[in-house]
Amino acid sequence: MASVSKKGRSFSIRVSCGYDIRGKQIVKYRTFRPPEGMSEKQAQKEANRQAVLFEEECKIGHCQTGSIKFEAFAEQWFKEYAKLELRPTTYERMRKLTARVYPAIGHLKLDKISRRDIKLFINDLALNGRNFKTGEPLSRKTIIHHVSFISDVFSYAIDMDMLTYNPCEKMKIPHIGEEKEREIYSPEEFDQLFELLQQAPLKYRVFFTLAVFTGFRRGELLGLEWKDILWEENVISVRRTSAYTGAEGQYTGKTKTKRSQRCNRYPDELFELLKEYKVWQDEERERQGEKWVDTDRLFTKWDGRPMNPQTPYGWYKEFCQKHDFRFCNIHSMRHSHASILIAAGVDVATVSADLGHSNCNTTLGIYTHEFAMQKARTSDIIGQAINFQIKKEQRDCL
Repeated sequence: MASVSKKGRSFSIRVSCGYDIRGKQIVKYRTFRPPEGMSEKQAQKEANRQAVLFEEECKIGHCQTGSIKFEAFAEQWFKEYAKLELRPTTYERMRKLTARVYPAIGHLKLDKISRRDIKLFINDLALNGRNFKTGEPLSRKTIIHHVSFISDVFSYAIDMDMLTYNPCEKMKIPHIGEEKEREIYSPEEFDQLFELLQQAPLKYRVFFTLAVFTGFRRGELLGLEWKDILWEENVISVRRTSAYTGAEGQYTGKTKTKRSQRCNRYPDELFELLKEYKVWQDEERERQGEKWVDTDRLFTKWDGRPMNPQTPYGWYKEFCQKHDFRFCNIHSMRHSHASILIAAGVDVATVSADLGHSNCNTTLGIYTHEFAMQKARTSDIIGQAINFQIKKEQRDCL
């Protein structure tokens, strides 16, 4: 039911649209401002007419969902929102998630999907879900991705005034079995790795040395260009990423977040290696002549075009097998980099900025254990200091 209240020369129109799942009333507002020259009586009459029209609009908005199924609306979301707003890699990942989501809830009408429907889908993924390639049970992170996709579709429906609540809101995801321990290299393993890398082609020696020293993501490393390096200041900047999707092919994209665009200063030893690599790449450019495509990238194919994102992974896996060295994926070097900083006592704000996280909470969420261990070490130091002071006072009393 619409209600109209006068505020000065304007009229505030209020329409109740029922209640959400928490019992909170959903109310929509609109302001009507009478044009100049309209009498007070005419303005009141027009305000009442606008209230009726606004109430009808609200009703139509909520009724539109009655005839549309989740799969049909999700396809609209892909076309109207995801294709325009999401990074190609994220868009492609969302597309893959439909293989499980559509068979489960795609046939249901959007406004008939309940929290229980979502919960049953989550439980089914946790108990019966399997990786399409390996056949292994799905990880908790993968289940979260599925629920996030569904939630994004519902959020878009709310933005379009088609729904009043999101059934995925505050939905709990079960912990499945034991959480896999994050793979990182120990300082001793890094010593062994850098010794082995002396036998590697210069291109890969530079790539993996940078991965450890900088903590950059794989796409950020592959997106580095020579103009991002300030030789005199020993500074390297992250401005872009390099990625690949089946639909887009190789492409240059934006960083994961605005804070991912960052710069930092690094030691002379790293820049000596970069200078050696720059000389080698310049010689390669001369050797290839007209075949060389000048992209200014640090890491390229034989002809200067950007390196495929899968190439470093494949090379490193073979390298580890050849030298009987424990294999951890490239992203684990970013985790190792962060763990080294935290163990050295670097504060969370600095670690977060160094990694290019959107905020400190992201860093704390990922490295909870590492920060807890550092806090424990701090407590030990305080305990030792207090114990020392007590012993000193006891000696003084003798």
